Amino acid sequence: MDLGIAGRTALVTGASTGIGRGIAVALGNEGVRLAITARRRTLLEEVAAEIENAGGLRPVLIEQDFTALDAPRLIADAALGDLGAVDILVNNAGGSRKFSLESTDTDWEEAMTLNFVRQRQLTAALTNQMIERRWGRVINITGKSEPDGLNGAFAAKAAMHAWSKGLSREVGKFNITVNSIPPGRIMSEQIERNYTPEYRAWQSEHEIPVGEYGQPADVAALVCFLASPLARYITGAVIPVDGGLRRYQF
Repeated sequence: MDLGIAGRTALVTGASTGIGRGIAVALGNEGVRLAITARRRTLLEEVAAEIENAGGLRPVLIEQDFTALDAPRLIADAALGDLGAVDILVNNAGGSRKFSLESTDTDWEEAMTLNFVRQRQLTAALTNQMIERRWGRVINITGKSEPDGLNGAFAAKAAMHAWSKGLSREVGKFNITVNSIPPGRIMSEQIERNYTPEYRAWQSEHEIPVGEYGQPADVAALVCFLASPLARYITGAVIPVDGGLRRYQF
């Protein structure tokens, strides 16, 4: 299937490992010109090499701490300066923040900043240039809606879903779509750090209907489709990629 995105431009945040890396590689394989950003340049260089070795164009590398106050402006300026325009924005940066009843306001503010505020600000910095060209795709990698306790990321991702839906209604008339993908258990550094092989095997057998953890490519495939003209009529949606892990019916 020809997705029709070759020659488009994209910015992917949190692109150095895991899901973000898989998305960057998949878009690069489709002929998209990329800007990729993360904190660790050495890992960004590895992603760039992987894309180039597969025949893609070398991405623009933006080494940036996403939580910094001026990060959205710096990232947007760097991407626009090198690519000329950003057609596709993939908001992937973020991280889990498990909390307790004793968690402080600072803890909550940090979680909301990392998982919602910076994404909203970066999107705002790039929306007008999408409107001017009457085309754009905003794809947010979010999180599950079944919290098993207090977690700053869960609250922030719920905000992402509500904000994304509202934004989709404002920009749809400009041929811009806004969608969210909450991944399930997708293999990454974070998964390997937080869950033992024994637990992963148990959960795969007992809680995931398809019987295994997913791979970054599983999420990347949906991202590429949502970024394409073929998905022009899908917006404001929340589409899980979780092997059936979620228990709610919609």
